[in-house]
Amino acid sequence: MSENVHPIIELLEQDQRYHIEAYQFVREALAYAQETLKMPAQKTAEEGGAEHHITGQQRCEAIRRCAVEQYGFMANLVLASWGITCTGDFGEIVYNLIRIKQMKKSEADRREDFDNVYEFEHAFDPVFELSNKEDA
Repeated sequence: MSENVHPIIELLEQDQRYHIEAYQFVREALAYAQETLKMPAQKTAEEGGAEHHITGQQRCEAIRRCAVEQYGFMANLVLASWGITCTGDFGEIVYNLIRIKQMKKSEADRREDFDNVYEFEHAFDPVFELSNKEDA
């Protein structure tokens, strides 16, 4: 492979399970977790504990919320069209990005942290809340 080829292009050629949109969305969800959801991050031991880090479970929840916000009723279908059908797929994508140095991991991180975080079948279903007329 040529040295001028971006690592993500090489990755897509090596592992064809996921579309480029899946990788982009997982990266966007990290920013969403930090900026929008203000998810509490754990400090890593690396770099003197100064770096904040989101766990695999937190990342799965951020991806779920981000997908529901962006795609609503269609979230599950959109993710499936990119090759994502379970939370373990998020782990595969993250670890592929780590492998090509597009993401970092801490010593405590494990690929298995992404497995079975929630059931995909209903994770993206909209939640309807009924309001009490007396409160309105």
